[in-house]
Amino acid sequence: MTTPRRGPGRPRRAEQRHTADLIVDTAAGLFARRGFDAVGMREIAAACGVDVATVHHHVGTKAALYESCFARVFAAESEALARAVAAARQGLAAGPDAAMAALHELVDVFVDFLEDHPETTGLWLRRWLEPERHADLDERYSAPLYRAVEQVLTEADAAGVLSEPQPHLAVRSLVWSVHAHVVNLLAGSDGARHRREFRAFAHRWLDRMYARP
Repeated sequence: MTTPRRGPGRPRRAEQRHTADLIVDTAAGLFARRGFDAVGMREIAAACGVDVATVHHHVGTKAALYESCFARVFAAESEALARAVAAARQGLAAGPDAAMAALHELVDVFVDFLEDHPETTGLWLRRWLEPERHADLDERYSAPLYRAVEQVLTEADAAGVLSEPQPHLAVRSLVWSVHAHVVNLLAGSDGARHRREFRAFAHRWLDRMYARP
């Protein structure tokens, strides 16, 4: 019994997935460096080694591709943070010391993620430079992560583990600080030293911000 041959020009599903992933990954890097308007679909196609019709076939319009880039980094960041957020919430029941240790770990996981995926910082900074454009992306691809960490601080405050009356400001302040750290790394600063210094700063910030009386 012979295996039916594929029709000419019909790529395997795995090949299609690989091409789509390549297009999104390549576009994310270009959008992160130069923004939405400065990057064309033909440029993305050329960078991927395919024609522009292939790009449209796999990802649709440029706006749809742009959103796919944010969806991709959101999925990766959510996966990276999920366990640390759950551990932080569980740590609340074990007392202040365990809760603070879990918060430190959560910050480390977030810093590690952005250091390893700097295109995430690039995409968001480009998006935020034009606050009235693509604003719907924030609610879908950043607000859920903000709210998850804000909820940890809210529950910690309610449990008497720490005092944080404005968790939304605390989370956003730290997030922006980490993004700035990544920008410094991208600018070519002493990477190893800057990573050590920033991590030490983040831990001091937590300890001083939530030091128990």
